[in-house]
Amino acid sequence: MADTVLIAGASRGLGLGLACEWLSRGWSVVGTVRGGAHTALHDAAGTSGGRLTIEQLDITDPASIAALRGRMAGRSLGVLFVNAGVASGGEDRVDHMETAEFSRIMETNALGPLRVIEALGPLVRPGGAIAAMSSSLGSVSLNESGGMEAYRASKAALNTLLRSYAVRHARDGHTLALVHPGWVRTDMGGPGASLLVVDSVRGIVDALATRMGQPGLQYFDYQGKTLPW
Repeated sequence: MADTVLIAGASRGLGLGLACEWLSRGWSVVGTVRGGAHTALHDAAGTSGGRLTIEQLDITDPASIAALRGRMAGRSLGVLFVNAGVASGGEDRVDHMETAEFSRIMETNALGPLRVIEALGPLVRPGGAIAAMSSSLGSVSLNESGGMEAYRASKAALNTLLRSYAVRHARDGHTLALVHPGWVRTDMGGPGASLLVVDSVRGIVDALATRMGQPGLQYFDYQGKTLPW
C-alpha cells in the first residue's frame, strides 16, 4: 500500500533528491519550500501524477509551522523527514563569528527542526518514522580535526534535542533517526564532494526502510552504519 512522506526542505539538493527517490518507490510526497519562487520541486510535481504536493514552510517561524500543521490536519504520514538546514555564511570559528550568525545557524539547524517534529510528529502513523538530517560532524566523539565549529555545534544540538524528544515520546513507538548523508555534491557540500545526490538519498531511504518498525532513536549514515555520539 502506498504511504506518504513529508519532507521539510525539499526545494533542492538532498531534499529534492529524497522527494524524487520516494516517488520512484511509489510513495506520495509532501515537500515543503520556504518561499514562493518556482523550484525544481515544482517541476517534479508537474510530472508526478498528483503524488507530489508542495507546501510552504519556514522552519524558523513558529506561525508558519503552526499553519502547516493546520493544513495537514487529518493526514497520516508514514515518514516525517526534516531536511532543512544551513551552513555558515562566513568563517565558522566561534572567535570570529557574530552572535547573530551563530544564533541563525542554531535556530535553523536545531531549534526549527525540533519545532517541526513536535508539531507534525503526531501525524506519523504507528510504526512510522521521524527523521532529521544530521551529520557525522554532530558527533562529539568523532571530532578529531576541529573546524566548522558552529555547524558542528548545531548538529550536536539537533542530536541532543531529538534524544530528549525520544525520551519524552517513548510510548509513541515511532522509529526515530538522525541521518548523516555523506559528503554530497550540493550547494552546501560543494563540487568537490565525493557523493552524488542520487547515491546518498538512495542509501538514506534504504537505511531508513530497514529500521521502520523499530522504536527508539538511531544515529546512522547513508550506508546504514551506526555512528557514535
